[in-house]
Amino acid sequence: MKNLVLGIDFGTDSVRVIVVNAIDGKELATAVCDYNRWAAGAFCDPVKNQFRQHPLDYIEGLEKAVKAALDKLGPEDVVNIAGISVDTTGSTPVAVNKKGIPLALLPGFEENPNAMFVLWKDHTAVKEAEEINRLARVSNTDYTKFVGGIYSSEWFWAKILHILRVDPAVRENAYSWVEHCDWIPYLLTGQTEVRKLKRSRCAAGHKAMWHAEFDGLPAEDFLHALDPLLDGLRSRLYNETYTSDQAAGTISPEWASKLGLPQDVIIGVGAFDAHMGAVGGQIENYHLSKVMGTSTCDMLIAPSEEIGDKLIRGICGQVDGSIIPGTLGMEAGQSAFGDIYAWFARLLGWPLDHVVNEIDWLDPIQKQQLLRDTMNHMIPVLSREAAKLPVQTSGPVAVDWLNGRRTPDADQRLKGALMGLNLGTDAVTIFKALVEATCFGAKEIVERFVMEGVPIEGIIALGGVAKKSSFIMQTMADVLNKPIKVARSEQTCALGAAMFAATIAGIHPSVEVAKEQMGAGFEQTYQPQPENVEKYNTLYQRYKTLGKFIENENRNIATYPVTTDE
Repeated sequence: MKNLVLGIDFGTDSVRVIVVNAIDGKELATAVCDYNRWAAGAFCDPVKNQFRQHPLDYIEGLEKAVKAALDKLGPEDVVNIAGISVDTTGSTPVAVNKKGIPLALLPGFEENPNAMFVLWKDHTAVKEAEEINRLARVSNTDYTKFVGGIYSSEWFWAKILHILRVDPAVRENAYSWVEHCDWIPYLLTGQTEVRKLKRSRCAAGHKAMWHAEFDGLPAEDFLHALDPLLDGLRSRLYNETYTSDQAAGTISPEWASKLGLPQDVIIGVGAFDAHMGAVGGQIENYHLSKVMGTSTCDMLIAPSEEIGDKLIRGICGQVDGSIIPGTLGMEAGQSAFGDIYAWFARLLGWPLDHVVNEIDWLDPIQKQQLLRDTMNHMIPVLSREAAKLPVQTSGPVAVDWLNGRRTPDADQRLKGALMGLNLGTDAVTIFKALVEATCFGAKEIVERFVMEGVPIEGIIALGGVAKKSSFIMQTMADVLNKPIKVARSEQTCALGAAMFAATIAGIHPSVEVAKEQMGAGFEQTYQPQPENVEKYNTLYQRYKTLGKFIENENRNIATYPVTTDE
């Protein structure tokens, strides 16, 4: 029997591919390919919170990364590849025509950001999210009740409505809309009728207000009341959804030839990266699985019968089968995590980018090398020095909402803050405060689950930050006052996708079995340091006080009259 599978993980910056022996979980090959247009900042405007990705970045990255991984195998291995499953960021939808082709791949739309994938971190739809929330509160049916009671600008309907309002050309040519995690399997299987596309339960339930109780998506009258521009769209989307242990189809001859794969490879239904990553990190019931990268996504599973009819306020959804089929999947997270550290590094690096370029005695190559090497070392050196500082209850305190707040209680209008500076405050002290703020944000999520009656019995960490920064992980353990296990695999999301691939290919009878057989285990556990726990409890209260001030100030700003100069 064929025993090799591919797990493909489409992240924010790159696509990663791993080839795994599904019998014992051994990783035989890996490859990573960056998105060229995204790396150049194309189609994005951070000032407007606009973040778009061109479908060609995904197509080219997919082909290059898969080929690079397969080049590391022998021919006898390639013929033994049985299945492929993919995970992607989300909610990352795109407008498509009847054939399921993203508009950005059609003449006239190649350079139009509104015709591209609207990345998860795009917050241009804040107004539309607010309208959805207002309508849901007065509607006969509260379609937000299974997504924590608050709909986010990071999600499917808000983004669609925003694009339809601002771009008549896209509005007139968009037949339907497709999540990134649904489009990649559709592409690989060579389908040409978008209405037959198998939609991910994970994406639909967490981001599109799909639920069996509603007979699918929100009703037509709700969408019409939201905006008549949505009239008829529901019928061009979907009613049924599929968990990721189901097959989307078989690889098309075109893609089999293009990638050098056997023509009988099975392609699985996709899901979001954090959800498959939680499986790759061997998630357990009531263990919070934290995917820690540019943002965080916190996954939790529980037996459906134990949660029952309980609705968890302020999270990113509770969906049957979105993580492990047969269990209730719950999602939370922070809109910015590693992004905050990267922002601070760029802030400190500004002189290199602007002042050093004006120094005549450095040649251009030296200038670029100085910039590159300094930026590569910036966060590791800041972390090393920050770890030497004692925990000071009277030191600076930051709030981590630099990209808004995802949970608890989504509000993408919120901004970050820093309090308690003086003329002796240096870069290392500020960096430490930023790290503590991201950990305090994580603590608020844990507290919300517990407050809502969902116990947190353990913490599992995975992703780039968890693997790279012992300082951040130790701070997290101290703030949460809980041990944190770090998953061993370097590519946990891709490994989770490989586990689903092994299931849809019939190598394992269920995802649970695949998880046990293919899991890489844990490389270390961070224990909380008792001498820091109480100090962080004090700092946490200051964080919450500052957060309440920011929220109140944000409400006041929203009510200020708008004036213009003559």
